[in-house]
Amino acid sequence: MTEQDMLNMYEDAGALLQGHFVLSSGRHSARYLQSALVLMHPSHATALATELVKTINPDDYDMVVSPAIGGLVIGQEVARQLDKPFIFTERKEGEMQMRRGFSIPEGAKLLVVEDVITTGGSVCECIAVVREYGGKPTTVLAVVDRAPQQDGRFDIPHHTVIALDVETYAPDTCPMCKEGLPAVKPGSRGNA
Repeated sequence: MTEQDMLNMYEDAGALLQGHFVLSSGRHSARYLQSALVLMHPSHATALATELVKTINPDDYDMVVSPAIGGLVIGQEVARQLDKPFIFTERKEGEMQMRRGFSIPEGAKLLVVEDVITTGGSVCECIAVVREYGGKPTTVLAVVDRAPQQDGRFDIPHHTVIALDVETYAPDTCPMCKEGLPAVKPGSRGNA
């Protein structure tokens, strides 16, 4: 499957949105990818996870972890294809945590899976939690990288299958804010 085939999945699902959006990082953008609209179709989740899994050696990992909520579906599907246990981190009172009785064996190698990354903030928080619990995060996989030109987001290797350079703005420099266009905060930390 080509990168364009994967982007077509997003377009066909109505998941490439145009407007004025506040991203989970707090930055603003005129484009938003709502992966949930793509991943709600099991065949799409399977196809995208298959492409992600092609970029790694399954024997290099003991477990798969994702930050909730965006990474849950794709993380679970990657874990299923690798036949590895799947856990997730989630925010409670604004802090990324390991909950629900999950544990990580000391020194276990974890594959971190996310749907979309821009600044990588949620992934970095997830990596920190994994390390706090004695695990060794070794690679980040994401379906979409909205800022592929941005190096140094992670201190471990990362791979994506769709690189989509989406311009983002600090709120005080956002051209859509200056035009007075109302902003929508979609995704797991917003209203949509």
